[in-house]
Amino acid sequence: MKDVFVVSAVRTAVGKQKGYFREYLAPELLGLVLDASVERIGLDPSLVDDVIAGCVYQVGEQAFTLARMGVLASKLPETLGGITVNRQCGSSLSAIQIATGMIASGIHDVIIASGCEIMSKYNIASDMNCTLSNGLNAGHPFGKFYLDKYGLPSQMTSAQLIANKWGITKEECQDFAVSSHEKAHRATVEGRFAEEILVVPGLDKEGKKIECSTDEPIRPGTTRETLDTLKVLPGTEFMTAGLSSTVTDGASAMVLMSGEKVRELGLTPLARVAASAVIGSDPVLMLTGPITVTPKVLAKAGLSMSDIDIFEVNEAFAPIPLAWAKELDADMSRLNVNGGALALGHPVGNSGCRLSVSAIYELRRRKGKYALVTLCTGGGQAPATIFERA
Repeated sequence: MKDVFVVSAVRTAVGKQKGYFREYLAPELLGLVLDASVERIGLDPSLVDDVIAGCVYQVGEQAFTLARMGVLASKLPETLGGITVNRQCGSSLSAIQIATGMIASGIHDVIIASGCEIMSKYNIASDMNCTLSNGLNAGHPFGKFYLDKYGLPSQMTSAQLIANKWGITKEECQDFAVSSHEKAHRATVEGRFAEEILVVPGLDKEGKKIECSTDEPIRPGTTRETLDTLKVLPGTEFMTAGLSSTVTDGASAMVLMSGEKVRELGLTPLARVAASAVIGSDPVLMLTGPITVTPKVLAKAGLSMSDIDIFEVNEAFAPIPLAWAKELDADMSRLNVNGGALALGHPVGNSGCRLSVSAIYELRRRKGKYALVTLCTGGGQAPATIFERA
Protein backbone atom coordinates (compact mmCIF):
# COMPACT_ATOMS: atom_id res chain seq x y z
CA MET A 1 0.00 0.00 0.00
CA LYS A 2 1.20 3.49 -0.84
CA ASP A 3 1.71 6.24 1.71
CA VAL A 4 -0.88 9.01 1.41
CA PHE A 5 -0.13 12.64 2.22
CA VAL A 6 -2.16 15.81 2.74
CA VAL A 7 -0.45 18.48 0.63
CA SER A 8 -3.02 21.26 0.93
CA ALA A 9 -5.83 22.00 3.38
CA VAL A 10 -8.23 24.91 3.55
CA ARG A 11 -11.62 25.87 4.94
CA THR A 12 -14.01 28.76 5.01
CA ALA A 13 -14.86 30.37 8.29
CA VAL A 14 -17.98 28.86 9.85
CA GLY A 15 -21.09 30.95 9.37
CA LYS A 16 -24.06 31.18 11.71
CA GLN A 17 -27.50 30.03 10.67
CA LYS A 18 -28.79 32.82 8.39
CA GLY A 19 -25.37 34.42 8.78
CA TYR A 20 -22.34 34.97 6.52
CA PHE A 21 -23.23 32.46 3.82
CA ARG A 22 -27.03 32.59 3.80
CA GLU A 23 -27.28 33.59 0.14
CA TYR A 24 -24.65 31.23 -1.26
CA LEU A 25 -25.50 28.33 -3.51
CA ALA A 26 -23.88 25.25 -2.00
CA PRO A 27 -21.90 24.34 -5.17
CA GLU A 28 -20.49 27.88 -5.30
CA LEU A 29 -19.28 27.79 -1.69
CA LEU A 30 -17.75 24.37 -2.26
CA GLY A 31 -16.19 25.57 -5.51
CA LEU A 32 -14.29 28.30 -3.68
CA VAL A 33 -12.44 25.86 -1.42
CA LEU A 34 -11.85 23.41 -4.26
CA ASP A 35 -10.11 26.18 -6.20
CA ALA A 36 -8.14 27.34 -3.17
CA SER A 37 -6.93 23.82 -2.36
CA VAL A 38 -5.07 23.56 -5.68
CA GLU A 39 -4.11 27.22 -5.98
CA ARG A 40 -2.35 27.23 -2.60
CA ILE A 41 0.23 24.72 -3.87
CA GLY A 42 0.26 25.74 -7.52
CA LEU A 43 -1.08 22.34 -8.56
CA ASP A 44 -2.05 21.79 -12.19
CA PRO A 45 -5.80 21.04 -11.84
CA SER A 46 -5.57 18.49 -14.65
CA LEU A 47 -3.60 16.25 -12.28
CA VAL A 48 -6.57 15.84 -9.92
CA ASP A 49 -8.22 12.45 -10.50
CA ASP A 50 -11.45 12.94 -8.55
CA VAL A 51 -13.32 15.08 -6.03
CA ILE A 52 -15.11 13.47 -3.08
CA ALA A 53 -17.40 15.61 -0.96
CA GLY A 54 -19.23 14.93 2.28
CA CYS A 55 -22.76 16.32 2.52
CA VAL A 56 -25.63 15.13 4.72
CA TYR A 57 -28.74 16.90 3.44
CA GLN A 58 -28.56 16.07 -0.24
CA VAL A 59 -31.67 17.95 -1.31
CA GLY A 60 -32.25 21.11 -3.34
CA GLU A 61 -28.98 22.88 -4.14
CA GLN A 62 -27.05 20.17 -2.30
CA ALA A 63 -28.53 17.38 -4.42
CA PHE A 64 -27.54 16.04 -7.84
CA THR A 65 -24.00 15.10 -6.71
CA LEU A 66 -22.79 18.22 -4.94
CA ALA A 67 -19.13 17.29 -5.54
CA ARG A 68 -19.60 17.38 -9.32
CA MET A 69 -21.67 20.57 -9.15
CA GLY A 70 -18.90 22.11 -7.02
CA VAL A 71 -16.42 21.26 -9.76
CA LEU A 72 -18.65 22.93 -12.34
CA ALA A 73 -18.96 26.01 -10.12
CA SER A 74 -15.17 26.19 -9.73
CA LYS A 75 -12.23 26.89 -12.04
CA LEU A 76 -11.38 23.20 -12.18
CA PRO A 77 -11.66 21.45 -15.56
CA GLU A 78 -15.02 20.06 -16.69
CA THR A 79 -13.28 16.72 -17.23
CA LEU A 80 -12.98 16.27 -13.45
CA GLY A 81 -15.66 14.10 -11.86
CA GLY A 82 -17.12 14.18 -8.38
CA ILE A 83 -18.90 11.91 -5.93
CA THR A 84 -20.83 12.85 -2.78
CA VAL A 85 -20.90 10.65 0.33
CA ASN A 86 -23.14 10.63 3.40
CA ARG A 87 -22.10 9.18 6.74
CA GLN A 88 -24.13 11.78 8.58
CA CYS A 89 -21.85 13.99 10.72
CA GLY A 90 -18.81 11.93 9.69
CA SER A 91 -19.40 12.44 5.96
CA SER A 92 -16.37 14.53 5.03
CA LEU A 93 -14.02 12.54 7.27
CA SER A 94 -15.27 9.52 5.35
CA ALA A 95 -14.53 11.44 2.14
CA ILE A 96 -10.93 11.73 3.35
CA GLN A 97 -10.86 8.03 4.22
CA ILE A 98 -12.24 6.99 0.82
CA ALA A 99 -9.74 9.21 -0.96
CA THR A 100 -6.93 7.74 1.15
CA GLY A 101 -7.97 4.19 0.25
CA MET A 102 -8.15 4.95 -3.46
CA ILE A 103 -4.70 6.52 -3.45
CA ALA A 104 -3.11 3.90 -1.20
CA SER A 105 -4.41 1.12 -3.45
CA GLY A 106 -3.03 2.76 -6.58
CA ILE A 107 -6.37 3.54 -8.22
CA HIS A 108 -5.65 7.28 -8.22
CA ASP A 109 -2.72 9.57 -7.37
CA VAL A 110 -4.41 12.88 -6.52
CA ILE A 111 -7.86 13.43 -4.98
CA ILE A 112 -9.54 16.42 -3.39
CA ALA A 113 -11.55 15.38 -0.32
CA SER A 114 -14.01 17.99 0.85
CA GLY A 115 -17.19 18.81 2.71
CA CYS A 116 -19.96 21.37 2.44
CA GLU A 117 -23.22 22.05 4.23
CA ILE A 118 -25.42 25.14 4.17
CA MET A 119 -27.75 24.46 7.07
CA SER A 120 -29.24 27.95 6.78
CA LYS A 121 -31.17 26.46 3.85
CA TYR A 122 -31.20 22.75 4.69
CA ASN A 123 -31.69 22.27 8.39
CA ILE A 124 -31.65 19.06 10.43
CA ALA A 125 -33.78 16.28 8.87
CA SER A 126 -34.31 18.26 5.64
CA ASP A 127 -33.91 15.05 3.69
CA MET A 128 -36.68 13.34 5.69
CA ASN A 129 -39.44 15.86 5.08
CA CYS A 130 -39.63 15.79 1.30
CA THR A 131 -42.59 15.87 -1.05
CA LEU A 132 -42.20 13.96 -4.31
CA SER A 133 -42.96 15.45 -7.72
CA ASN A 134 -46.27 13.54 -7.71
CA GLY A 135 -47.27 15.28 -4.48
CA LEU A 136 -46.79 12.25 -2.23
CA ASN A 137 -44.72 12.36 0.94
CA ALA A 138 -41.37 10.61 0.45
CA GLY A 139 -41.53 8.96 3.87
CA HIS A 140 -38.60 8.52 6.23
CA PRO A 141 -35.93 5.85 6.78
CA PHE A 142 -37.16 4.68 10.18
CA GLY A 143 -39.47 1.89 9.17
CA LYS A 144 -41.09 -0.76 11.37
CA PHE A 145 -37.86 -2.80 11.24
CA TYR A 146 -36.13 0.08 13.06
CA LEU A 147 -38.86 1.40 15.32
CA ASP A 148 -39.66 -2.05 16.74
CA LYS A 149 -36.02 -2.52 17.73
CA TYR A 150 -34.88 0.94 18.76
CA GLY A 151 -37.81 3.33 18.95
CA LEU A 152 -37.92 6.80 17.41
CA PRO A 153 -34.37 8.23 17.38
CA SER A 154 -33.53 11.47 19.17
CA GLN A 155 -29.98 12.75 19.39
CA MET A 156 -30.85 15.13 22.21
CA THR A 157 -32.32 12.25 24.26
CA SER A 158 -29.27 10.16 23.43
CA ALA A 159 -26.97 12.90 24.68
CA GLN A 160 -28.86 12.96 27.98
CA LEU A 161 -28.71 9.15 28.26
CA ILE A 162 -24.96 9.30 27.73
CA ALA A 163 -24.59 11.97 30.42
CA ASN A 164 -26.55 9.79 32.82
CA LYS A 165 -24.64 6.60 31.99
CA TRP A 166 -21.23 8.22 32.48
CA GLY A 167 -22.26 10.31 35.47
CA ILE A 168 -21.75 13.64 33.71
CA THR A 169 -23.45 16.57 35.42
CA LYS A 170 -25.07 19.68 34.01
CA GLU A 171 -22.31 21.75 35.58
CA GLU A 172 -19.60 19.68 33.87
CA CYS A 173 -21.34 20.17 30.55
CA GLN A 174 -21.71 23.90 31.13
CA ASP A 175 -18.05 24.30 32.09
CA PHE A 176 -17.04 22.35 28.99
CA ALA A 177 -19.18 24.61 26.78
CA VAL A 178 -17.75 27.75 28.38
CA SER A 179 -14.25 26.40 27.83
CA SER A 180 -15.00 25.65 24.18
CA HIS A 181 -16.01 29.25 23.54
CA GLU A 182 -13.01 30.57 25.49
CA LYS A 183 -10.55 28.39 23.57
CA ALA A 184 -12.09 29.22 20.19
CA HIS A 185 -12.06 32.94 20.99
CA ARG A 186 -8.44 32.81 22.15
CA ALA A 187 -7.43 30.88 19.03
CA THR A 188 -9.15 33.49 16.86
CA VAL A 189 -7.54 36.45 18.64
CA GLU A 190 -4.12 34.78 18.48
CA GLY A 191 -4.54 34.08 14.75
CA ARG A 192 -4.34 30.31 15.06
CA PHE A 193 -7.03 29.82 12.43
CA ALA A 194 -5.77 32.50 10.03
CA GLU A 195 -3.66 30.21 7.84
CA GLU A 196 -6.35 27.59 7.37
CA ILE A 197 -9.25 29.97 6.64
CA LEU A 198 -9.93 31.08 3.08
CA VAL A 199 -11.29 34.61 3.30
CA VAL A 200 -14.40 34.80 1.12
CA PRO A 201 -17.12 37.42 0.67
CA GLY A 202 -20.31 37.12 2.67
CA LEU A 203 -23.00 39.20 4.35
CA ASP A 204 -23.25 40.88 7.73
CA LYS A 205 -26.47 41.13 9.76
CA GLU A 206 -27.63 44.14 7.75
CA GLY A 207 -26.96 42.43 4.42
CA LYS A 208 -23.83 44.42 3.61
CA LYS A 209 -21.00 42.62 1.84
CA ILE A 210 -18.06 41.77 4.10
CA GLU A 211 -14.94 39.61 4.01
CA CYS A 212 -15.50 36.53 6.21
CA SER A 213 -12.25 35.74 7.98
CA THR A 214 -13.32 34.53 11.43
CA ASP A 215 -15.78 31.93 12.72
CA GLU A 216 -19.11 33.61 13.32
CA PRO A 217 -20.76 31.46 16.06
CA ILE A 218 -18.17 32.00 18.84
CA ARG A 219 -19.64 33.67 21.95
CA PRO A 220 -16.71 34.69 24.20
CA GLY A 221 -19.05 35.97 26.93
CA THR A 222 -20.60 32.55 27.56
CA THR A 223 -20.87 31.66 31.26
CA ARG A 224 -22.73 29.16 33.43
CA GLU A 225 -25.17 31.94 34.20
CA THR A 226 -25.96 32.66 30.54
CA LEU A 227 -26.31 28.95 29.84
CA ASP A 228 -28.74 28.61 32.75
CA THR A 229 -31.14 31.01 31.02
CA LEU A 230 -31.66 28.64 28.07
CA LYS A 231 -34.69 26.40 27.75
CA VAL A 232 -34.18 22.70 28.53
CA LEU A 233 -34.76 20.64 25.40
CA PRO A 234 -37.75 18.24 25.34
CA GLY A 235 -37.01 14.68 26.47
CA THR A 236 -33.93 15.71 28.47
CA GLU A 237 -33.10 16.66 32.04
CA PHE A 238 -30.68 19.50 31.40
CA MET A 239 -29.67 19.60 27.74
CA THR A 240 -30.05 23.03 26.16
CA ALA A 241 -29.06 24.68 22.90
CA GLY A 242 -25.97 25.97 24.71
CA LEU A 243 -24.80 22.40 25.33
CA SER A 244 -25.41 21.48 21.70
CA SER A 245 -23.52 22.27 18.52
CA THR A 246 -24.99 25.13 16.56
CA VAL A 247 -26.66 25.04 13.14
CA THR A 248 -24.11 26.54 10.77
CA ASP A 249 -22.72 26.80 7.22
CA GLY A 250 -19.28 26.11 5.78
CA ALA A 251 -17.01 24.27 3.37
CA SER A 252 -13.52 22.78 3.44
CA ALA A 253 -11.17 20.83 1.20
CA MET A 254 -7.82 19.06 1.22
CA VAL A 255 -5.64 17.64 -1.53
CA LEU A 256 -4.43 14.11 -0.86
CA MET A 257 -1.61 12.62 -2.89
CA SER A 258 0.52 9.50 -3.10
CA GLY A 259 4.10 9.68 -1.86
CA GLU A 260 5.38 9.04 -5.37
CA LYS A 261 3.41 11.97 -6.79
CA VAL A 262 4.52 14.24 -3.92
CA ARG A 263 8.15 13.49 -4.74
CA GLU A 264 7.59 13.80 -8.49
CA LEU A 265 6.04 17.27 -8.08
CA GLY A 266 8.51 18.40 -5.42
CA LEU A 267 5.79 19.34 -2.95
CA THR A 268 6.15 19.65 0.81
CA PRO A 269 3.32 17.71 2.50
CA LEU A 270 1.49 18.92 5.59
CA ALA A 271 0.74 15.50 7.04
CA ARG A 272 0.58 11.78 6.35
CA VAL A 273 -2.59 9.77 6.85
CA ALA A 274 -1.38 7.28 9.44
CA ALA A 275 -4.52 5.17 9.96
CA SER A 276 -8.30 5.18 9.58
CA ALA A 277 -11.14 3.18 11.08
CA VAL A 278 -14.91 3.21 11.38
CA ILE A 279 -17.41 1.42 13.63
CA GLY A 280 -21.14 1.10 14.16
CA SER A 281 -22.46 1.79 17.67
CA ASP A 282 -25.65 1.36 19.70
CA PRO A 283 -28.41 3.10 17.68
CA VAL A 284 -30.22 4.17 20.86
CA LEU A 285 -27.26 5.78 22.61
CA MET A 286 -26.22 6.57 19.03
CA LEU A 287 -23.42 9.03 19.82
CA THR A 288 -20.94 6.77 21.65
CA GLY A 289 -19.03 5.68 18.54
CA PRO A 290 -15.90 7.78 19.24
CA ILE A 291 -15.35 5.76 22.43
CA THR A 292 -15.00 2.46 20.56
CA VAL A 293 -13.45 3.68 17.32
CA THR A 294 -10.57 5.43 19.09
CA PRO A 295 -8.90 2.22 20.40
CA LYS A 296 -9.51 0.63 16.99
CA VAL A 297 -7.74 3.35 15.01
CA LEU A 298 -4.93 3.55 17.59
CA ALA A 299 -4.33 -0.20 17.24
CA LYS A 300 -4.22 0.10 13.46
CA ALA A 301 -1.60 2.84 13.77
CA GLY A 302 0.37 0.97 16.46
CA LEU A 303 -0.09 3.91 18.84
CA SER A 304 -1.48 4.59 22.32
CA MET A 305 -3.48 7.49 23.75
CA SER A 306 -0.27 9.01 25.14
CA ASP A 307 1.22 9.20 21.63
CA ILE A 308 -1.48 11.57 20.38
CA ASP A 309 -0.72 15.29 20.66
CA ILE A 310 -4.17 16.55 19.66
CA PHE A 311 -7.58 14.93 19.88
CA GLU A 312 -10.45 16.42 17.87
CA VAL A 313 -13.62 14.76 19.15
CA ASN A 314 -16.59 16.53 17.65
CA GLU A 315 -18.69 18.44 20.16
CA ALA A 316 -22.08 17.49 18.78
CA PHE A 317 -23.34 17.72 22.37
CA ALA A 318 -21.28 18.41 25.49
CA PRO A 319 -21.66 14.90 27.00
CA ILE A 320 -20.11 13.23 23.93
CA PRO A 321 -16.46 14.29 24.30
CA LEU A 322 -16.81 14.24 28.10
CA ALA A 323 -17.94 10.59 28.09
CA TRP A 324 -15.18 9.79 25.57
CA ALA A 325 -12.58 11.38 27.84
CA LYS A 326 -13.86 9.61 30.97
CA GLU A 327 -14.03 6.18 29.35
CA LEU A 328 -10.57 6.44 27.75
CA ASP A 329 -8.90 8.40 30.57
CA ALA A 330 -7.87 11.07 28.09
CA ASP A 331 -5.66 14.05 28.81
CA MET A 332 -8.17 16.92 28.63
CA SER A 333 -5.42 19.41 27.82
CA ARG A 334 -5.06 17.71 24.43
CA LEU A 335 -8.78 17.64 23.64
CA ASN A 336 -10.28 20.18 21.22
CA VAL A 337 -7.47 22.57 22.04
CA ASN A 338 -8.89 25.46 20.00
CA GLY A 339 -12.51 24.86 20.90
CA GLY A 340 -15.04 22.65 19.20
CA ALA A 341 -18.48 22.60 17.65
CA LEU A 342 -20.17 24.01 20.78
CA ALA A 343 -18.41 27.27 19.88
CA LEU A 344 -17.37 26.91 16.25
CA GLY A 345 -20.53 25.28 14.96
CA HIS A 346 -21.24 22.01 13.19
CA PRO A 347 -22.11 22.27 9.48
CA VAL A 348 -22.70 18.56 9.52
CA GLY A 349 -21.39 17.30 6.17
CA ASN A 350 -18.44 19.68 6.40
CA SER A 351 -17.33 19.00 9.97
CA GLY A 352 -15.08 15.96 9.48
CA CYS A 353 -12.92 17.74 6.94
CA ARG A 354 -13.02 21.01 8.90
CA LEU A 355 -11.83 19.24 12.05
CA SER A 356 -9.05 17.56 10.07
CA VAL A 357 -7.90 20.83 8.49
CA SER A 358 -7.79 22.54 11.90
CA ALA A 359 -6.05 19.59 13.56
CA ILE A 360 -3.32 19.46 10.91
CA TYR A 361 -2.53 23.17 11.15
CA GLU A 362 -2.49 23.09 14.95
CA LEU A 363 -0.30 19.99 14.91
CA ARG A 364 2.20 21.86 12.75
CA ARG A 365 2.00 24.98 14.89
CA ARG A 366 2.83 22.93 17.99
CA LYS A 367 5.40 20.81 16.14
CA GLY A 368 3.54 17.76 17.44
CA LYS A 369 3.52 14.38 15.73
CA TYR A 370 0.00 12.91 15.77
CA ALA A 371 -3.57 14.20 15.69
CA LEU A 372 -6.66 11.99 16.01
CA VAL A 373 -9.98 13.14 14.56
CA THR A 374 -13.31 11.42 15.23
CA LEU A 375 -17.02 12.23 15.12
CA CYS A 376 -20.18 10.54 16.36
CA THR A 377 -22.97 10.31 13.80
CA GLY A 378 -26.71 9.93 13.56
CA GLY A 379 -27.70 6.29 13.34
CA GLY A 380 -24.84 5.17 15.57
CA GLN A 381 -21.51 5.26 13.71
CA ALA A 382 -18.11 6.89 14.06
CA PRO A 383 -15.16 7.29 11.67
CA ALA A 384 -11.69 8.15 13.01
CA THR A 385 -8.43 9.10 11.31
CA ILE A 386 -4.94 9.73 12.66
CA PHE A 387 -2.73 12.27 10.90
CA GLU A 388 1.04 12.36 11.33
CA ARG A 389 2.84 15.67 10.84
CA ALA A 390 5.07 15.41 7.79
